[in-house]
Amino acid sequence: MGLPEVAPGDDLARLLVEAAQRQRLVLEQGDVFVVAQKVVSKAEGRIVRLDSIKPSERAEQWAAEYQKDPRAIPTVAVHDDVTRGVERGVIIAKTRHGFVCANAGVDVSNVPGGTALLLPENPDRSASTLQEQLVRAFGVHVAVIISDTFGRPWREGLVNVALGVAGMMPLVDYRGQRDTHGKMLQATVIALADELAAAGGLVMGKLNRVPAAVLQGLAMSQGKGSGRDLIRPAERDLFR
Repeated sequence: MGLPEVAPGDDLARLLVEAAQRQRLVLEQGDVFVVAQKVVSKAEGRIVRLDSIKPSERAEQWAAEYQKDPRAIPTVAVHDDVTRGVERGVIIAKTRHGFVCANAGVDVSNVPGGTALLLPENPDRSASTLQEQLVRAFGVHVAVIISDTFGRPWREGLVNVALGVAGMMPLVDYRGQRDTHGKMLQATVIALADELAAAGGLVMGKLNRVPAAVLQGLAMSQGKGSGRDLIRPAERDLFR
């Protein structure tokens, strides 16, 4: 779904509805909107002007070493919770939301020069607000996933994952069920919302100016799940 350039204060739900109408898209019960984090953040005004930031001497040195904008470094530091380390010019940080990602999700691509874009303040709230508005507009139950592109430990390449979720259960738990050989499944919990975010990413691309996709024909379980359900508790995390 192509949208016009989104600016702070724009009614993102209205833009999505209008895009669906232009394409004569018939929404059905259980359809899922995958919406790129960037347009959500832009609509919510999560834009920081870099000229308002004074970098520290340490940030200047680090930026010189890795050819980075030194003003973006304190932006990351201010908007993360815990800095996990710096490796090859990338700050690995745990955001206030609980995401562990590069540069705390602060992005300087696809935004005007001299600015940086932050993650939504509360991706689940953003997803819930959009979902309620879209349900009212279309008259059927749809779900919403706010997606962003993350790297993965031990795997090359980036993939879209779900930051915020509304109107569906983000996990499918097969534990306690038996496989085709009668063996009891003990650890199989599928991250359905992440899989749908990745599927949406195939349509949206990175350079296509398509910040949203509608996935149809899914066996999606309605529910009040959230993106927080996808964050593994520290006591069960093998990587930290």
